Amino acid sequence: MAATDETLQTADAAQHGTTPPAAPPGPAAPRAGMPRWLPRAMVLALTLVACFQLGSWAFHQVTGLLINVLIAFFLALAVEPAVSWMAGRGMRRGLATATVFLGVMIAGAGFIVLLGSMLAGQIVDMVEDFPKYLDQVINWINQTFHTDLNRVEVQDSLLHSDWLQKYVQNSATGVLDVSTQVLGGLFQLLTILLFSFYFAADGPRLRRALCSVLPPAKQAEVLRAWEIAVDKTGGYLYSRGLMALISGVAHYILLALLDVPYAPVLGMWVGLVSQFIPTIGTYLAGALPMLIAFTVDPWYALWVLGFVVVYQQFENYVLQPKLTAKTVDIHPAVAFGSVIAGTALLGAVGALIAIPAVATLQAFLGAYVKRYDVTDDPRVHGHRRRTGESLVARVRRAVQGQERAD
Repeated sequence: MAATDETLQTADAAQHGTTPPAAPPGPAAPRAGMPRWLPRAMVLALTLVACFQLGSWAFHQVTGLLINVLIAFFLALAVEPAVSWMAGRGMRRGLATATVFLGVMIAGAGFIVLLGSMLAGQIVDMVEDFPKYLDQVINWINQTFHTDLNRVEVQDSLLHSDWLQKYVQNSATGVLDVSTQVLGGLFQLLTILLFSFYFAADGPRLRRALCSVLPPAKQAEVLRAWEIAVDKTGGYLYSRGLMALISGVAHYILLALLDVPYAPVLGMWVGLVSQFIPTIGTYLAGALPMLIAFTVDPWYALWVLGFVVVYQQFENYVLQPKLTAKTVDIHPAVAFGSVIAGTALLGAVGALIAIPAVATLQAFLGAYVKRYDVTDDPRVHGHRRRTGESLVARVRRAVQGQERAD
């Protein structure tokens, strides 16, 4: 192969010990490496992920506090009409709020004390009369199933059973947990009362602070939404109070007919607990009358259980939808669906505040929905419009055509 000029020059320079001349500069080869923007993008992405994780952790930590604040806000909306009425007649708003809350607390404490004294007396009577009830049950079992049971043997077997010993041990170890839950519940109740007191007492100041950061048009909308929320919450509590009154009277009549002691207090207990404690309120409300009725006659407890179940169905499907639709002005199906959705989202708290929240949202959004006059069409009223000849006429015409063909 013939040598090129560059090869010859290099060989000659190597013989004379000199450096060969440099090659003329050409286009630079691309250098493989990390783009300049990639490190900053990675740092930014990691920062965003860390901020999201921190925000999620903080939100889960304060979820209980946010739920308490939400309950306190609706409680403040409930007492707003009474506080505004007292403040409009010259009383200071803080004093008016304290008066309303003090009245509610005194009524609640009096009811709890009366119910507790009644329950304590009935428990003492039940413990004293327990051998008599046990004899009645054993006699019924012996007569029905032709057995030969003895109360002393049954008591000994119950007292020395492994189940009872394990139950006593678990109850003894769970006393601390129950005490902790009670203290936590009291602290949560105190938190709700304090927040609701501040919301109700400083309601005008809170509204001014909220409106000060909004333009005038938005201020009017916020104030109107606040007024709607007060009206709907009051209507919801009115409907609950009315249902509690009806339920209390109905259960009082039953207990009075069965000659169960403390029938008025028990009726009041069933009405209040079943209406203002969602989800499990019905079962708590019916358990106490059954317990007291059992002290009179064990069969009376079954009568009370049957009445509670039947009345609950009547209330769920007849009474509650009609009263809720009239006082809160929402459709019964919407009210039922809102309770289910609220329970799925926030549990018992969601079930309690779902209806007033949905009613407020519906009334607020209703002002922005344009409505038109409904056409005078029979189908609007549920009547089908008849088109063409009727089915009877078509059948008759087909039969006549067949006869002519024959």
